[in-house]
Amino acid sequence: MGRAAGAWWAEAVSDYRDRDRDSDRGGTGDAAGTAAAGEYAALLERVGRDRHALGLVLTGSRAREGTATARSDYDVYLVAEDGAEHGPLAAERRRDGLLDVVLLPLTEFRAHALPGSGTEWNRYAFTRAEVVKDTADGLIAELVAAKGRLTQAEAAESAPELLDAFLNSVYRCLKSDRDGRSLAARLDGADTVPYFLGYAFALDGRVRPYNKYLEWELRHHPLDRAEWAPDRLLPLLGEVLSERGPRAVRRLFREVEPYARARGHGPVLDGWGDDLELMRGSESGSGDADGNGNGNG
Repeated sequence: MGRAAGAWWAEAVSDYRDRDRDSDRGGTGDAAGTAAAGEYAALLERVGRDRHALGLVLTGSRAREGTATARSDYDVYLVAEDGAEHGPLAAERRRDGLLDVVLLPLTEFRAHALPGSGTEWNRYAFTRAEVVKDTADGLIAELVAAKGRLTQAEAAESAPELLDAFLNSVYRCLKSDRDGRSLAARLDGADTVPYFLGYAFALDGRVRPYNKYLEWELRHHPLDRAEWAPDRLLPLLGEVLSERGPRAVRRLFREVEPYARARGHGPVLDGWGDDLELMRGSESGSGDADGNGNGNG
């Protein structure tokens, strides 16, 4: 819950200093962590006194418990009244080893990271972000929540597109492997990973996490499918990126196909026609049932 008017920053500063002491203790970056906490505390106090600062959102590792290190900076979105971003608040913009402060006017913040904004790549920043300062009516928290999850309509639109892109990369990977193009196969295999993850998370109405937070997200907020539990899925994704990539890609496809059909995406799969046989591994000359092709053909 965000905090609105009043000396809310005193409580916030105390919370973060306690948190920093716990995360920094015993690390080699204690001094850097302490300096970052001090800079962040000073920012909170300044923002708390500025009526033109509508909201402050903490994201990055400092907002995700257990991911911060002694060297972690504070990633902050500072939301200003429209027009106020050109006033004194402009001095709060910075990016260094202690603070990364992005200042946005309210109108721009409303659209930021949402479809059509051009900054869709930044959407996960708001998943599980912490609203530290908010307006009296909770507007900033409402906007952050909308960025942090897919709407039902967004998930319904994006999931089939992500599945189709995943299938395209699977096909290209396995075709290149069959034809002896090992480098192309590995590159195409790597391309399957972001599309697979985007699809898997979209089915849960969730934004695909940045790679840095993938393991944390899977362990703290598992996907709704036992086969994609972190201790099983993460090694499989690692194998996709290895020399055994094509075999792992085929395994991944075989896990996706029945689930995709159960979720109503059979037409996307069937649109690939006979190429599904190559993906499944039943095409003559494409390798054994586990996808161990001989690179010829």
